[in-house]
Amino acid sequence: MNTSEFSTLDAAGVAAIRDSKTARLDMTSGRLSKDGVRVTQDSYGPEINTKDSGKISLTIAGPSGEISGETDRIRFNTTDQRSDFSEVTYFLTANTPEEYFQLIREGVDRYGISADSAEEWISSTQADPGSKSDFSITSGRSTGLDVNYDLRYDGGKDTQVIIVHIRPVS
Repeated sequence: MNTSEFSTLDAAGVAAIRDSKTARLDMTSGRLSKDGVRVTQDSYGPEINTKDSGKISLTIAGPSGEISGETDRIRFNTTDQRSDFSEVTYFLTANTPEEYFQLIREGVDRYGISADSAEEWISSTQADPGSKSDFSITSGRSTGLDVNYDLRYDGGKDTQVIIVHIRPVS
């Protein structure tokens, strides 16, 4: 039983995330330490995928704000030589272009992601909604963490994806 307000990434913690469909990660120090999530120093961390069972409500507490989203996939990047994770990645999805543009604008408002870069991309995509695009918007750092929206848009598909990369500010 986890008595902390934060999730762990050991087997019991991952099972609790899958069952509760909630995850709360502690990056208030600016990093996500392996000790803090109860994984061994040589661990690469889990990939949590709930595509078949519903989305997880993810919250990441940063040094000066929170990052949150509904996702069915969370990944943790590291090496066996690091004592922390170099990146937490999760995926946002939208079923319409309007919903997708709204997710992007929320990232601008909440995390300080470049509004100019976002609006320029949205305008060009609205002008050609059937287009395909892979585009990384200039990161925001208002939470004390580097938040990057990596857009994967294909107007010919029903679901659009934003890959969200959360990294320590170097």
